[in-house]
Amino acid sequence: MGLAQRLHLPQASDSSQSAAQAHTPLLLRLLSYAAVAGFLFVGYISLFLVGADATQGDVQRIFYVHVAAFSAASCALFCAVIGGIAYLRTRNPKWDALSLAGVEVGFVLSLVTLFCGMVWARPIWNTWWTWDPRLTATAIMILTYAAYLMLRGALESPDKRRALAAVYGILAFGTVIFTFVIIRIRPDTIHPTVIGPSAQNAQGGFAMTMTMGQALGIASVVWCCLIAPALVWWRIRLENLHERANHLRAQL
Repeated sequence: MGLAQRLHLPQASDSSQSAAQAHTPLLLRLLSYAAVAGFLFVGYISLFLVGADATQGDVQRIFYVHVAAFSAASCALFCAVIGGIAYLRTRNPKWDALSLAGVEVGFVLSLVTLFCGMVWARPIWNTWWTWDPRLTATAIMILTYAAYLMLRGALESPDKRRALAAVYGILAFGTVIFTFVIIRIRPDTIHPTVIGPSAQNAQGGFAMTMTMGQALGIASVVWCCLIAPALVWWRIRLENLHERANHLRAQL
């Protein structure tokens, strides 16, 4: 059985699904439970196991969501690249569902990233928003994928919509790469380099059991390997139900 079939990607040509297929797969249930447990664990280590930053104080703890959400968004949006390439090669609607799920999940997680960054910026920079290169690149990335969703809604032909969305989703990933590297190529940015050669002044008492870097690593792994895949998979199943409803409506 192929990867797309194991993920229960929708097939427009299928007129029915067995009752067993309609139930939530065991692997998805386990992944969802693990994602919830991982999210709670990250919250625990972020609040209790890592000391406050020496200069920023407790507001720095939002980085454990801010950075992890961007990492997970990047993984989800990369699914759109995989799905787009696979769709252009096979013209199988199952891969278009993967692309759509990846973009929608990545779009929401990108908004989480932006919102957390604004919450951090208010006490640190004394403003909710500034046109820093990294912040501007993030906003452009989000608007680019918002345009992807608008493009899909504007095209009525399923084949044309899937083909154009596949190409768009592949090209749009360039904004993700640009957002990641811009603080490493622009000397005028005031955005901190959270991952990479940037000074981190963690202070903690006797009870601190891990460093900020370790906490960020754990948070990113949980969000990338558990939370993002679970959300993408659930969104694929929702698309499966949507396609099935459209098929039944056409029959009626």
